[in-house]
Amino acid sequence: MSSSKLYGYAGRILWVNLTTKSYKVMDTPIDLVKRFVGARGFGAKILWDYVKSGVDPLSPDNLLIFSIGPLAGTGAHSASKFFAVFKSPLTYTYFRSVGGGNFGAEMKFAGYDAIVVEGRAEKPTYLWIHDDVVEFRDAAHVWGALATHATEILLKETDRDAKLVVIGPAGERLVRFASIQTGETRSAGRGGGGAIMGSKNLKAIVVRGTKKPELFNEEEFEKLVEQQLDLYHKNPGFHSFRALGTAGSVYLFYTLGHFPTYNFKQLELENVDIFRPEVLAKYVVKTDSCYNCAMQCWHYFKTSKGPYAGIIWDKPEYETLWSFGGNLGITNLEAIMYANMLCDIYGLDTISTGSVIAFAYELYEKGILTKKELDGLDLRWGDPEPALELIRKIALREGIGNILAEGVKKAAEIIGRGAEKFAMHGKSLELPAYDPRSGKAHGLNLATSNIGASHMYGWVYYEFPGALEKVDPFAVEGKGAICKKVQDEFAAYEAVGFCLFPRSMLPLDLVSKMLYTATGIEEFKNPQYLLLVGERIVNLERAFNVREGFSRNDDTLPERFLREPVPRQPSKGQVFELDKLLDDYYTARGWDIKTGIPTRKKLEELELKDVVDELEKLGRLPR
Repeated sequence: MSSSKLYGYAGRILWVNLTTKSYKVMDTPIDLVKRFVGARGFGAKILWDYVKSGVDPLSPDNLLIFSIGPLAGTGAHSASKFFAVFKSPLTYTYFRSVGGGNFGAEMKFAGYDAIVVEGRAEKPTYLWIHDDVVEFRDAAHVWGALATHATEILLKETDRDAKLVVIGPAGERLVRFASIQTGETRSAGRGGGGAIMGSKNLKAIVVRGTKKPELFNEEEFEKLVEQQLDLYHKNPGFHSFRALGTAGSVYLFYTLGHFPTYNFKQLELENVDIFRPEVLAKYVVKTDSCYNCAMQCWHYFKTSKGPYAGIIWDKPEYETLWSFGGNLGITNLEAIMYANMLCDIYGLDTISTGSVIAFAYELYEKGILTKKELDGLDLRWGDPEPALELIRKIALREGIGNILAEGVKKAAEIIGRGAEKFAMHGKSLELPAYDPRSGKAHGLNLATSNIGASHMYGWVYYEFPGALEKVDPFAVEGKGAICKKVQDEFAAYEAVGFCLFPRSMLPLDLVSKMLYTATGIEEFKNPQYLLLVGERIVNLERAFNVREGFSRNDDTLPERFLREPVPRQPSKGQVFELDKLLDDYYTARGWDIKTGIPTRKKLEELELKDVVDELEKLGRLPR
C-alpha cells in the first residue's frame, strides 16, 4: 500500500486542550497503526505515552481519550464501538470503558481516529466538532441537567443529526463510578469516565461528520461483510441474542451458580422465575441497534402497571437485572427497569451503583450501618424503594450517598467497623454478576484484569454453555493458559473496534481479512499477528499499572470468595483457589510469578522497548 495513504482509517487524531481552549490535528502515525491497530490499542498507547505515573485521575493532567477502530463507519457490522480510555478515579489503574450507539461512527465521519482531551476548562464547556471545525461552547445552561435533557438541548443548538457523549449530575459531582452516556441510552459505564469529564468541566462532546472512509479494496470488503452476515444468521446464538440480548441469559446463569444473590452471599432467590426469558420478553415494545449492526440487541421495555408504570426505556441488561435484582434480593422487574433508567439519566454505572447499594444493605443487616446513618432509610433485602432513593443520593452526593459515591472500597474504609469484609470489588472496581467460585478461569480474569474486576476484559466462554471446547468450570488446572488466551483474544477484537457480543460468530481469520481489505496493511493479513497485538496491548496496560505501583498483591478478590464455600448448587462447597490460579496465570503469561510483573524477556518479545526502559529506570522490572 502507499505509505502516504491510510485506507480505512480517518488518518487524523484530534488533540483538544480545554485549559487553553486550543486544539491541534495530527496525522495518525503509521507505527501506531501497525503495532496497536486502533480503538483500545490506540487508547492504551496514548495513555502510556502521555500520562505520567502518580497523576491524580481527577486533575487536568489526566487524559480522556476517545478512540475507534479502522472498521468504524464502514459496512462492517458490530465494528463501530467507541473506547473511552483514562486513568480511573475509582481504581487508579489504566482503564478502558466501551460505548455503543452511533458516536464512534460519527467520529470517523468527522475525520478522526481518536479525540484526546487534556486540561480543564475554566467553566462548564461542551465541544462542538463538525468535520474540521472545533468549537468550545458555553455549557452553563445545561450544567446540572440530566443526561437526557442536556442531550435534547445540545442537539437542538448544534445539529439534530449529530451524535454525542454527555454526562449527568453524577459526573459533574465527581461520583467515582459516573458513566459517560450517549444520546441513545448507551453508556461507557465502568470506571468513572463521567467523573473525568466532570473534573474537566466538560459536559459533552457533540460530533457531526460528512466524510466517508476510503477502503483499500471496497469490492472485496463488501463480499466479506456478506460472509459476516451469513455467519451471523446461521448461528443460533445470533437469533437468541437478537430476541432479548444479555437479559435472556439471566435465568440460565442463575442455574449455573452465577447471577449472584444478596451481595454474593449466594442464598437461594425466591421468585427467580420472574427472570425467565418468556417473562422478560412480554415487556419489549421496540428494538434498535448500534451503528450498522444486524444483531439489534437493544430492547425497549415498557412498564404499564404498579408504582413504576409509564416508562419506555432501554431494557436492563443481564448485569443490571442482577445489580438491582438478585444482588438486592429484588424480583420486582418494573422497579429494576426504573432503577436502570435513573442510572442512565443521572449518569451512573449500573453495576457499581447496584453493588455499592447491596454493600449498604448488607452493612445494615449486620448492624454496621444504622438507620440514622442511612438518613432514615430502612434497607431490607427485596425492598426496591430505598435502593431507588439511594441512586438519587449517590448521584447528588447527598447524605450517605456522598460516602457510597466513593465506591465500595473507599466507602468501606470511611465507614470502618469491619465494613471492608462486605465490599465486593477487585482493584476497587465493583464485581459484576459472576461468582469466581462458580467458574475458576472466569474468576481468574476478574482477579487479574488490568482495569479491575471486569467480566468483559476476558469473558472465559470455555466455562459456559455453547462453547466448542467446554472445560470443567470448577477445575483449577490449566485455567491460567485459558484466561490468558481469552484476554489476548478480546484485546485483539477490541483493537479492531468490534463489539464482543458477536465474537463467537466472527472468527479471527475473517476479521483479519476484513481488516486487510479495508486498510491494505500486509501485517493484518495474519490472524496470529492480531493475537500478538492483543497480547502486546494487555502487557502495555499491565505496565501502566506496574508504573503506578500495582503488583501481584493487587490481583486478588474479596475474602468471601477465598474462604466462604458457596451454599447453593451447582457450586455448593466451592471456594476460589487464588494463589494456585495466579501462579498458573503468570507462568502462562511469561510474567514474574513472585510479583506478577511482565519480565524483560516478555516485553522485548512484544517489542515494547520503551516500556522496558521506563520500568527499569523506576526499578520495577523483575530481575
